[in-house]
Amino acid sequence: MNRSALAVCALFLCAPALAQEQGLEAIRPEAIRAHMRFLSDDLLEGRDTATRGHELAAKYVATAFESLGLDPAGTGGSFLQTVPLLRTTLVAPECSLTLDREGRKTDRKTELRMGQDFILLPLARAEASVTAPVVFAGFGLTAPEMGYDDYAGIDVRGKIVAILGGAPTSFHPDQQGYYSDRQVTMRNAAARGAIGILWLFWPRLERIAPWEVWLRWHAAPGLAWANEGRPRDTHPGLEGLALLSRKSAEALFAGAPVGLEEIFAAAEAGRSQSFELPVKVTLRTVSRRENAESPNVAAVLRGSDPRLRDEYVLLTAHLDHVGIAEPIDGDAIYNGAYDNASGVAMLLEAAKAFSRLPAPPRRSVLFLAVTGEEKGLQGSSFFARNPTVPASGIVANVNLDMILMLQPLRDVIAYGAEHSSLANAVETAARRFGVEVTSNPVPEQVLFVRSDHYSFVQEGVPSIFLTSGFKAADPAVDLVNTWLRERYHQPDDDMSQAIDFEAGTLFAKLNFLIAWLVAQDDQRPSWNPGDFFGEKFGRKR
Repeated sequence: MNRSALAVCALFLCAPALAQEQGLEAIRPEAIRAHMRFLSDDLLEGRDTATRGHELAAKYVATAFESLGLDPAGTGGSFLQTVPLLRTTLVAPECSLTLDREGRKTDRKTELRMGQDFILLPLARAEASVTAPVVFAGFGLTAPEMGYDDYAGIDVRGKIVAILGGAPTSFHPDQQGYYSDRQVTMRNAAARGAIGILWLFWPRLERIAPWEVWLRWHAAPGLAWANEGRPRDTHPGLEGLALLSRKSAEALFAGAPVGLEEIFAAAEAGRSQSFELPVKVTLRTVSRRENAESPNVAAVLRGSDPRLRDEYVLLTAHLDHVGIAEPIDGDAIYNGAYDNASGVAMLLEAAKAFSRLPAPPRRSVLFLAVTGEEKGLQGSSFFARNPTVPASGIVANVNLDMILMLQPLRDVIAYGAEHSSLANAVETAARRFGVEVTSNPVPEQVLFVRSDHYSFVQEGVPSIFLTSGFKAADPAVDLVNTWLRERYHQPDDDMSQAIDFEAGTLFAKLNFLIAWLVAQDDQRPSWNPGDFFGEKFGRKR
């Protein structure tokens, strides 16, 4: 081969790499800052789902997509997909929870206080009342593949089950994630004939946040996307759902054959216990229902390969936050700069990077800013089950959620990469930027099921969710956990805090490159052989 032919060949082989460089150069720290500043401004009032502030944010994102020359991928030729919602507001004065210890002559009945001693969760019906004996059922789980069943040897038909949140630490983190899903717990209880559930506030939940924070999280009305006027994923047989404070749990277990501390210790060790409690509980739930709606925002860059352009690499970020809530130091607007104006800003920059390529990638790239993540992954779940492109064509999801730019980016945690061939793209992109991929330091927090990518995992789509890692210049300074304790879901998650936009730029480039590599690959991503999530959900594809 002569020198000229070698030069042509080298240029051809390098062309894809040169093309990706043009995209990478388009991602700028100033643009990330500008997007975050607008989306977290007080004007948007915390972008709560189905509010004017979220509507403004959605129009901003739709306008940005249009300005990049992307095609609309919502409904009716627009950039928006309206999510029908049902808002449920508990009527606190009419709600109650009473403990009745039959056989006692004194202190037989204990009335617990709504919003202090317990939290009620919305039901399939607007009004329900149930009185029944209580059975403690461990974690409330049945995991045949683990040889584990909290319901073995007990009959809970027509009874209320008291259970712990989460899953045994003896489970692999994958199984912990799946079985920690509240929907899995409720489905299992209903299938066993239980008519109510009491979750106990135990040390593992307290390590996530203190009871007062849980009260604040549940103070707002509940939202669920509706199917023919009914909230999705409801379990009509369950007539009462509540979370009990530690003090209320102690009252519930008064006179029980096993003490609460012993139960907690056994649970931390992964041991199952189930037994009847000497108490009946009466739960009364009264709520108001009203219809609402909130948009997802979707755009697409059509692929260039006739064979692959009907397949889609999906990038997601949730647009909502928690809105206006209890004032802290006089500030009632929960701006959500990191959570998740940061992810949306990087989604927009990734979209810009793809739009600046000299030619589109082989597969199409779908950009989706979803609503209702803070309300239980509502927008992503609705889109996953009602996609605006053929469901079979969605080959991968790259999710951007709450990127903490607290320090230079030395490492990332790639939740989900271990489940599928997407790990190859993650490793390739990380090497390109000299970023280390580190293992999950907090598997007990089951983050893999707590953001929007999990909606697509449940539909069989291989998915990843990257977060910035924990490696700091000074190992003695734990910036990430300090932020999570002090600013997560607080009003001061705003633009006044420390933000390293150069780190954010690198993170955005890393996610762009991962998506680009997947969009260029001959093969669509696949679940690893024998993978837990692949076995659970991959057969849907």
